[in-house]
Order: sequence, then structure tokens, then C-alpha cells
Amino acid sequence: MSYNLLKGKRGIIFGALNDMSIAWKVAEKAVEEGATITLSNTPIAVRMGDVNALGEKLGAEIIPADATSVEDLEMVFKKSMEILGGKIDFVLHSIGMSPNVRKKRVYDDLDYDLLGKTLDISAISFHKMIQAAKKLDAIAEYGSIVALSYVAAQRTFFGYNDMADAKALLESIARSFGYIYGREHHVRVNTISQSPTMTTAGSGVKGMDKLFDFANRMSPLGNASADECADYCIVMFSDLTKKVTMQNLYHDGGFSSMGMSLRAMNAYEKGLEEYMDENGKIIYG
Repeated sequence: MSYNLLKGKRGIIFGALNDMSIAWKVAEKAVEEGATITLSNTPIAVRMGDVNALGEKLGAEIIPADATSVEDLEMVFKKSMEILGGKIDFVLHSIGMSPNVRKKRVYDDLDYDLLGKTLDISAISFHKMIQAAKKLDAIAEYGSIVALSYVAAQRTFFGYNDMADAKALLESIARSFGYIYGREHHVRVNTISQSPTMTTAGSGVKGMDKLFDFANRMSPLGNASADECADYCIVMFSDLTKKVTMQNLYHDGGFSSMGMSLRAMNAYEKGLEEYMDENGKIIYG
């Protein structure tokens, strides 16, 4: 059901890869709500993923770009304004990747060159994106910029590795740039801290299936799906949230406010023996 929340608005969605990705769902919902958009991802992701099919379905032009390149980002904003016929009203940053996670490097044995790439791809790209947009005056007044985050920015999760550091930096950028951009141009910048979601990127995190189940048991409302996250993004792009900025907004079924639920406690008690050694001592990850 459409509410025309984005009627007449123009947007850029970064990071759609396939129909499992949150950015894909956001793109679909944005067009359904009346927006016109462009799509951007890395050239290899455009070649290897299904984004071309999404572009055809939505009538959205695809602009291949490396989000760690300032020149590429400037090109995306310039082309998008040309294609869409004016300044941009909303932007989604749905970009994250850890080479350390992919190479199974644990947190206390990181490759620091790879750490630099994790931070550049997953967080610093957000700063570059906003800075490029501001210098080009590409965002309309009361425009909305949203990046997707995760509660590991505040709490420690086994297996999330250096992506936790990247998410913490991402949220800090939203606050710092949100102040400047809001003060000077009334542009709002926020992050949405989403439930663990079975996206292509999320499935690469060690123990993701168990983390997904644990979060679902802990959350009073259960995990938020990719479709539900897309709905929340649409609200954040709309004029209904014109005075919301510099916030990290939890969209996780209540997980972030929980200590221990009955369902999680029962599962913990039943499965404890699996993590004991031959002497009955608990093995901690």
C-alpha cells in the first residue's frame, strides 16, 4: 500500500546488489512511494549482481561508482541531478565490507592494511559521500541522508570483528556532519541500527545464523526484516521526520534495550553443554 510519502522527491540509493539486500528493498519502496531514483554500486557489483534488473524494473538509471573515490562520488551526484532534474532529496548509504572478516582474520590478529580498507569502505565512504554532496550543493533543503548501522557499534558481538569499529565511526560521522549540514543547509543525517539481517554481506559474519536466532529470541517484537527496514528508511526520507537529525535510530524489535529475555534464557540453558570442555568448564569465544 502506497502513501505517496515521497511523491515528487529525488533520491540516490547506494549499495543495492540483489533482492536480499536492504538497499534493494529501499529502492523498491521509494519508487512505490512516488520517488524517482538513481542506483549506484561498484562496477564489479553492477556486473556480478542483479542491479541491472532492478534498474529496469524501477526505471532507474544505474551509475557504477567506487564509493571510496571522491571523484566517483562527485560524478554520481552530478549525473543524478542531471538525470532526475534537480537537487537530491534523499540518499541511502548501504555499504559495508570487511576484508579481515572475509579472510577470517580474528580481531586480535588483524591485518592493518585490511583494517584501513574496512574503515574506508564501510565508514569513511559515508564522510566522502556527504562532503562531496555538500561541496556540490547537491542536497535539497531538509533533504535526508541515511546510513545503515548495527548495535555492534556500542556493544561487543562475537565474530563481528573490525566491522564494529567501522559502524562506530559511521555513527560518529553522522553526528559530526549532521551538525554542520543541518546548521548550514537544513540537511539531516542519521543512521539506522538494524536487526541482524540475512543479506549477502550479513551472511559473511561468523555465527550469523546463531546471532540472528539469539536476537530474535531477545527482541520483544522479534527481528526487523529487510522490508520493514525499508519502510523505516522511507519514513526517514519523508517530510514526516524533517526535524530528526544526528540520531542513531534503533530498528531492532527492542533488542537494544533488552538485558535477557525468557526465550533467550531458556535457549542458553539448554545449549550450554555444547560449549563446555571435558572438565565441564565453559569455553568462551
